[in-house]
Amino acid sequence: MPIRINLDRMMLERRISLTELAERVDLTLANLSILKTNKARAVRFSTLESLCRELKCQPGDLLEFVEATPDVSTDEKD
Repeated sequence: MPIRINLDRMMLERRISLTELAERVDLTLANLSILKTNKARAVRFSTLESLCRELKCQPGDLLEFVEATPDVSTDEKD
């Protein structure tokens, strides 16, 4: 997926655990873990707002566009 969530990096910089952040933003540990491991398919603006408030950051600090790399298996075969 070309959008990466840098939640793990922000949590490390802010020295906050997943459990503590989940409590502060009122998310389940499972849902926050899905965001942290970049397995989320979507994120609500209210969740993004809560994360930014608690981590004292901007949305751009959490979200990053990553250029997709071509899949080698789909290249033309000789």
